[in-house]
Amino acid sequence: MNRRRFLTTFLAAGAATPALAQQRAAPPRIDRLRLDAAESLFGVDFTEAEEQMALGSVNRHLDNYEALRKLNIPLDTEPAITFRPYLPGKRPAGRSTPGAKLKVTRPAVPANLTPEQIAFLPVTSLAVLIETKRITSTELTTIYLDRLKKYGEPLKCVVTLTEELALKQAADADAEIKAGKYRGPLHGIPWGAKDLLATRGIKTTWGATPYKDQVIDLDATVVERLRDAGAVLVAKLSMGALAQGGVWFGGSTRNPWNTERSSSGSSAGPGSATAAGLVGFSIGTETLGSIISPSVTNGVTGLRPTYGRVSRHGAMALSWTMDKIGPMCRSVEDCVLVLNAIYGSDGRDDTVVDAPFEWNGIVSVPPSGGGAGKPAPPLASLRIGVLQREFDGASNVNNPTDAQKQAAANRQAMYRDALDVFRKLGATIETITMPEFPAGAIGFVLSAEAAAAFDDLTRNREQLATLTGQSPGDWPNTFRSARFIPAVEYLRAMRARRLLMQEMDRLMSQYDAFLSVAPGTSSLQATNLTGHPAIALKCGFLDNLPQSIMVTGRLYDEATICRIALAYEQATEWHKKHPTM
Repeated sequence: MNRRRFLTTFLAAGAATPALAQQRAAPPRIDRLRLDAAESLFGVDFTEAEEQMALGSVNRHLDNYEALRKLNIPLDTEPAITFRPYLPGKRPAGRSTPGAKLKVTRPAVPANLTPEQIAFLPVTSLAVLIETKRITSTELTTIYLDRLKKYGEPLKCVVTLTEELALKQAADADAEIKAGKYRGPLHGIPWGAKDLLATRGIKTTWGATPYKDQVIDLDATVVERLRDAGAVLVAKLSMGALAQGGVWFGGSTRNPWNTERSSSGSSAGPGSATAAGLVGFSIGTETLGSIISPSVTNGVTGLRPTYGRVSRHGAMALSWTMDKIGPMCRSVEDCVLVLNAIYGSDGRDDTVVDAPFEWNGIVSVPPSGGGAGKPAPPLASLRIGVLQREFDGASNVNNPTDAQKQAAANRQAMYRDALDVFRKLGATIETITMPEFPAGAIGFVLSAEAAAAFDDLTRNREQLATLTGQSPGDWPNTFRSARFIPAVEYLRAMRARRLLMQEMDRLMSQYDAFLSVAPGTSSLQATNLTGHPAIALKCGFLDNLPQSIMVTGRLYDEATICRIALAYEQATEWHKKHPTM
């Protein structure tokens, strides 16, 4: 037997050993028929030969997936992909100066106010009381702690009362102010955090049973910055489980205007507590309406900043390319003050852009041609678009009743009056429409990223079953369904997202801002995908419930939308109305 023939015989004999024979006989986990069935889920159709050729790679991918699942990836680990809301060549210039002194109103605050009247004051008024030593931070904090204890449970808006920390921070603020070390308008002001912001030594539950005892050993950047501004953390406020809706493991957060109703979500607690006068202000987050919607429902002023304005370090991740953090307050200037304290790069969240926030309040416009004539109205220099179709509010009800007709007429009248205010303020108002783009078709980006963030939970059926919501629209089903979103389609959606960003850039290049009915049925999804800022504020009441208008602006231009909103606020009385507790 020659050498070549010997080796061939030897190798053939070795291949026939029991172990190798068993390995060769083992069928692949995914065969051609399963692959063929899967193709229908993804909208593709390959030939039998193409399927047979793909089987080897498909099965090897399964091995890779299993290897990855054995790798411990902490929940706060972001993908190695960064989303930027600005287009190439349009990165904002300048630098951020968080904490800079801003021009805001110093209102005259009446004497002999009751604790309840004090509780509903905006931050601008509370700051006057603190700075002039008419009230101490400890006294103010005690007012809010008492209200949190009294109304927190009925409203289901408090997860953890941080009383010990709050009283210490308040005492520290009082000592500093007494020593002449006043830090600014947030110094000594009690606030509440949506319970997805990490707080060292205090539970951060994410509103979900699997995490109800979780303590994260750090403070979120937002928590750090508000502490540095001298603000006093009095409570971790409720949120819908894993940032969806208003239902958490403690119940459904209530609307203080009508406690039979939900406060919406997912920033349910911040909306409810701020409206009810349980905190001076609060911090919420938005991925797809979670600041705007509860602000509208509870009748507070909510500012959704540009994506990448505020660091998300220490905040629960839901969608890495859509999550945003912003203030929920009782006035526009309160939102301005809070944003000024929390925005800007921290060296931890790479999406944050070092862009300026330039706020000068409402600037009087001098008369044309100079001279001593009467100044132009405060919004005379601005061109504002209006999504008129939303304000007209065409009913989808066939054969409406007289009551439904009257309700529609009341609604239209309310919004007509609101738009008239903007016209009287001098703005140039023009009817616009949103870009003709299927924004809803790429909305699954959120589902895919959320499912990736909570993949470990999804594969733990026992834990997943403890989430409060288990209906088709709740997270458990969404996470499972997202498993069938191909990576190729996700990336195609992200490419389509760039096209939407270009369309929105063309629209916003023509206008300083645009107005819509909050929460903005036609614009909310699109602008959350593109990262544009928006602010919602009260513009009236229907059926004794607050209604709101939304102002959406250019990227990184929160100052303009706040200027527009402040002019409206000062021209109306809606912001002064609060629920009776």
